[in-house]
Amino acid sequence: MLSAFICLPVLGAVLIWVLPPGETRSRYIALAVTAATFIWSIVLGFRFDPADGAFQFQEALPWIDALGLSYRLGVDGLSFPLLVLNGLLTCVALYSTNNQVARSRFYYSLILLLNTGVAGAFLSQDLLLFFLFYELELIPLYLLIAIWGGARRGYAATKFLIYTAISGILILAAFLGLVLLSGTGSFAYEPLRTAALGLPLTAQLILLGAIVVGFGIKIPLVPFHTWLPDAHVEASTPVSVLLAGVLLKLGTYGLLRFGMDLLPEAWAAFAPWLATWAVVSVLYGASCAIAQTDMKKMVAYSSIGHMGYVLLAAAAATPLSILATVLQMLSHGLISALLFLLVGVVYEKAGSRDTQVLRGLLNPERGLPVIGSLMILGVMASAGIPGMVGFVAEFLVFRGSFPVFPTQTLLSMVGTGLTAVYFLLLVNRAFFGRLSPQVENLPKVYWSDRIPAIALAILIVVLGIQPSWMARWSERTTTAMVNNVEAIAHLAVKNPQL
Repeated sequence: MLSAFICLPVLGAVLIWVLPPGETRSRYIALAVTAATFIWSIVLGFRFDPADGAFQFQEALPWIDALGLSYRLGVDGLSFPLLVLNGLLTCVALYSTNNQVARSRFYYSLILLLNTGVAGAFLSQDLLLFFLFYELELIPLYLLIAIWGGARRGYAATKFLIYTAISGILILAAFLGLVLLSGTGSFAYEPLRTAALGLPLTAQLILLGAIVVGFGIKIPLVPFHTWLPDAHVEASTPVSVLLAGVLLKLGTYGLLRFGMDLLPEAWAAFAPWLATWAVVSVLYGASCAIAQTDMKKMVAYSSIGHMGYVLLAAAAATPLSILATVLQMLSHGLISALLFLLVGVVYEKAGSRDTQVLRGLLNPERGLPVIGSLMILGVMASAGIPGMVGFVAEFLVFRGSFPVFPTQTLLSMVGTGLTAVYFLLLVNRAFFGRLSPQVENLPKVYWSDRIPAIALAILIVVLGIQPSWMARWSERTTTAMVNNVEAIAHLAVKNPQL
């Protein structure tokens, strides 16, 4: 059942190249395959048991015994919601792609391979297999930025490649160290999970340090964030949707899965520093966003701040805060995808993203009233207005983290206020007032441009009103993860020689 998420997109990419070339044909094949994958994830949800916190639908096949590599897949309450999000946003990205995209067969094949890499990483129950998929998604994303990006696409793509390569090196070194020090001789997740508990605390701290920095680059956390604004500004709108909505979640997912869950004793020792690091990222990202005049760069910097909330909740490691990490990842994925979609429409119709040039786009006759209304909804959700999914996620982050890190939580709450400030500046400058002469006579916005954004907006409101539809899939898994951390930390206090 799980291999379908890996095989279907690959088969779709092969089919695109086997059949005669044609922009329309390639587009329809890619859309059909991603839609089928997304529908399959919904079907899987009907068979998924939320009351079972363990891995479900597991698949295991021997692969390269000499390396300790096996093909092991599984899904639990941490990975399943992200798997569904990956399918949904890939469909949105493909639907939003320009019908006249250059080198269409290559473009759609790369999107499908990117989907495969992300899905494989979320499903992998073997550390080396996870690393292979983690590196696989790097290649399509690099090419998507380098070929279909903006004027400085070469610089942005190369910077992304260098940062992500360093991230991969650190993660692989940590995985190799885990296997060698534990003596298991295998990269399988469950045996390592047990064996890692017997490692000395010093070794655990070193390994966790490499994991935290490696995945911290991917999230990204300050000061490893500089690749993200450049990548977003130069990437096309569909690629920005996938980058912010899904790919950044590989970093937070990796921290939870391979940091907190594999090395809980070291995680408990690292926690105060991680919470402080989260505050720095939240406040720095929000402060930089306030200073931007490019709408896309402003949304990019907002991602840095909002992903910091995930780190804060993960550091607290309470049942409520770890559940909040999943909700915050889903919330950020939906909201950032909506905002990047809308910024893309504004840029396509108005020819600018500069808030010093744009003005009055909410004009009902000559502006972009529907797009402006959806933008207001998106920024309200990002600022944590009640009734939307952003409020639910951030409230649970703060509520779950405050008992453990009250000072860091209060400082992070300042970031929510700053979010309202910079998005209020964006909306006030670009959408209110008299329509600026530079953007008069805007091209018509068709419903095909609005449908993806409207669908995401509906999800943001519906899940904000009924958050249990998200939480029920993850609550048992996240509670089990927290119990593991608490049990190991308690045992370490009672027996410091462990």
